[in-house]
Amino acid sequence: MKKIAYILLISMSFLGCVDVEEEVYDKYAAKDFYASPEGSDAALASVYAQIPGNWDGFGYAGADNGWYDLNCMSTDEQVVPHRNTGDWQLEFARIYLRDWQPSNYLLNNTWNWLYQSVFRANTAIEQLEAANADPMKIAEARVLRAFFYYLLIDDFGDVPWFVKNELPVDSIPQTPRAEIFDFIVSELETYMDDLSLTKGGNFYGRINRWAGLAILAKVYLNAEVYVGDPMYEKCLSVCDEIINEGGFSLHSAEEDASHPLKSKYYELFGDVCPNDETIWAIYTTADVVGRNIFTIRSFWGNDGTLLFGYGAWNGTVVPPEFIALYEDHDIRKRQFRYGSDPYGPQPEGFINYLLEIDNLDNPGAAPEAGARNMKFWPVEPMSSGGASNDFPIYRYADILLMKAECLIRLGNAADAKPFVDEVRQRVGLNSLSTNPTLNDVYDERGRELNWEGHRRQDMIRFGTFTRSHGLVPEVDEKYHLFPIPTAALNANPRLKQNPGW
Repeated sequence: MKKIAYILLISMSFLGCVDVEEEVYDKYAAKDFYASPEGSDAALASVYAQIPGNWDGFGYAGADNGWYDLNCMSTDEQVVPHRNTGDWQLEFARIYLRDWQPSNYLLNNTWNWLYQSVFRANTAIEQLEAANADPMKIAEARVLRAFFYYLLIDDFGDVPWFVKNELPVDSIPQTPRAEIFDFIVSELETYMDDLSLTKGGNFYGRINRWAGLAILAKVYLNAEVYVGDPMYEKCLSVCDEIINEGGFSLHSAEEDASHPLKSKYYELFGDVCPNDETIWAIYTTADVVGRNIFTIRSFWGNDGTLLFGYGAWNGTVVPPEFIALYEDHDIRKRQFRYGSDPYGPQPEGFINYLLEIDNLDNPGAAPEAGARNMKFWPVEPMSSGGASNDFPIYRYADILLMKAECLIRLGNAADAKPFVDEVRQRVGLNSLSTNPTLNDVYDERGRELNWEGHRRQDMIRFGTFTRSHGLVPEVDEKYHLFPIPTAALNANPRLKQNPGW
């Protein structure tokens, strides 16, 4: 990035005194740069830099007020309540309670982040293709752009679509979801073979073939929601390629006395996500590359200091009805902290969090109300502003459960059973006594993947998103899409609001 900044600075300094031929020479110099390994890496880095979470709603996951909060707190798995002490704004509780409006700033932050990411990807693709750069790096940039568009149609439906940064914002047309879906699939299928097969090392946190396939599988899995056309056979085929050729396996969940939650399972959410199960992760080093706030945001003040050395925020809680999905001997239940004899360390003076929470917005929850989540037990370097836990975007357990779901939807529940059982047995549960139902897979996905950004999609696909749960009222199907933000509508008169908003 320093090299790019240097080239831009030199170009600007000569802008007023060079002739046309010299300007053309400068363009060729830029092409030479982006054709080099250093230049192509710099172009890609500007796109990858959009993924780690940071302040002001930036990034996929790790910080606050952006894509992660919008997509996770609109489900049944977590919420930041307003406190009756006056702490915390109301937006999180309103998202959870289905009381969002187009002016909600989490919506605006998500929209802005995704379009900034598309813009950066377009720029990188143009630079790399003009320079005839390494086809693998061009493929990475194009798959990343497809990933951003996939998130956009998932949240907002029909959205502005552009592959070159040529038009002003108010001239970009709104494109139907189905057309963008076709573009996403075409990009992923076209460039998949150019992606690296390498896992880990220099490819940790980057798009390789397995990450690209995981994105494609997700797109196919949700095709019926997006375009009304079930594509479970295609999803199954992609999952099979990952399972049969990727060399992945479930990470061990054996007991580990050195971990605060006493199981190697939680290494999946620690400093470096293990390569045996992790398909694509966000690399994080707090205050350098992103941050991971999730456990620090959940714990209350001095409890954070007692447990991991830094003051916490008293924010996110886990609704009791979600915790009720877990059996007591499920290793995954250790992530929830509540009661007088909680999982995890019990230093003198620790806080007894109450499982039940009876109000979220008016007057709000008591300070100690709500179970807390320590799935991402904070790792150094950390501070009260966040920790350095990496974040798994896609894991092998997800792929196994996706395959099971597709098999059941295609009428092959008996063939699905071993994949559900494999996920269950890893965490100390018995195999299912009968062939799995769709509801079995739905609940297992909830237990295995909670707080990892998948629940909203799952709830919509399984038809549960609009139902009432806990303090949340039943709503109509307009809630399957978020409204397009007011600021976006004001900036581009060509946009039409989603139905019902």
